[in-house]
Amino acid sequence: MASRFLGKVAAMVERHRTGFLIVSCAGLLGANLAFHTVPQKTFKPLYQAWVKGQPELSEKLHNLFREVLSDLQVKSENNYQAFAAFSFHPVSAGVPWLPAGCVVGIPISFDETADDEHGIVNHVVMVEGKEVDWKSPEGLALKEALILSLEAQKFAIAREVMYLQNNGPLIHASVAPICLAGTYVSAVAIKQLLGLYSGPVVFRGLYNLAVAIIGFVGYCLSYDTVSRAVDYRTDRSTATISTDFAKGGVEFYNKILAQNKTLRTLMGKKGEKIYAPNGNLFPRYWFRLKHPSCTSRRDLIISILSMSQE
Repeated sequence: MASRFLGKVAAMVERHRTGFLIVSCAGLLGANLAFHTVPQKTFKPLYQAWVKGQPELSEKLHNLFREVLSDLQVKSENNYQAFAAFSFHPVSAGVPWLPAGCVVGIPISFDETADDEHGIVNHVVMVEGKEVDWKSPEGLALKEALILSLEAQKFAIAREVMYLQNNGPLIHASVAPICLAGTYVSAVAIKQLLGLYSGPVVFRGLYNLAVAIIGFVGYCLSYDTVSRAVDYRTDRSTATISTDFAKGGVEFYNKILAQNKTLRTLMGKKGEKIYAPNGNLFPRYWFRLKHPSCTSRRDLIISILSMSQE
């Protein structure tokens, strides 16, 4: 009885395959963008930092954010909202032209300066369930790596704003439905060419399984390629704003590498599996690399800076 029901479902899908494909692609796009349609309710609560019981962004960081928007000549500044984030680096979500706008999380460590004797040591940072001892060599190294100059802070924030302005979330969300449509159309065309529709059910099942595997691998490779291209374009667009932004970008990625080296030591064997000795991240899966290495992103900005000074 179950096989009969599955057969009817397969026949129905076959008759209305174009409609099912359109609905599936639209559903994938909507699911991937759902996180960005109302970022204040979905994204912000995940990264919100609470300082002394208050989630409010300091006046200093609020002014810094507005200054960055002015440097980028953002026309609709009201569509961008900043909040205090607990992460080490700025984070962002949203689509600028949607009613909910965008949110950018600015780390509370950006409030600190090299001249502040207390600075970030007043904040509790946990690594592998243990509080960082700011007086230890590793703690001092991490503190040094977390404190950025004004130029590096502006680059880090501007990079997130530029990512949103370039419709980065929409580009990422479009990869899955495009790959699904491409895989399905190609599979149907090849199946018709080989005459598998009139062939044994076993052959069609094996073919469909092979197509699903190839489609998934193709999606992973396509997503990672698009993601790296978006990252490079965002860095390039941000670094070309001015020489100060480019210098800030070089410092920002050098600081990330320094942070990762320190975390590699603090996390022990687990850190050695996550971070390379030079501070880059090891790929989580052997065939996937979602983001460019920090060294390659830094070298890109260095080349841009060299060209601007020639």
